[in-house]
Amino acid sequence: MRERILDYLHWMDEILAQDDEETNYEQLLCRHLREIAFFQHERFVHLIVMCLFAVATIMVFLVTMMQFTISLVVLFVALLVLLIPYIRHYFLLENGVQKMYYQYDTIYQRLYPDEPAPVFEKRPGYVK
Repeated sequence: MRERILDYLHWMDEILAQDDEETNYEQLLCRHLREIAFFQHERFVHLIVMCLFAVATIMVFLVTMMQFTISLVVLFVALLVLLIPYIRHYFLLENGVQKMYYQYDTIYQRLYPDEPAPVFEKRPGYVK
């Protein structure tokens, strides 16, 4: 999934950088909205999984503090080792979708130059 979102973002950035008049922005906008929906779904699923791993990690940590055993320590370390990649992957999905919103704004502006983009504005702190 990491490669897919990074490849898609790079591909869309290249298309938007060209600003070619032959580009069908209506078609591009429809495809981009489908991709946004796909990655939003993926982001939501990973949020749920990440939260479940975090809760399980905290629960195992608390049980380990009450009743210390080597097996619980091993389980805690295993969950922690799995939680870190989930956090990194969710971070990538979150920032990728935020960047897709900016790409959507750019496509919308090229398709309808006299109208402001309907949803998102460029604000400090967002990924560009």
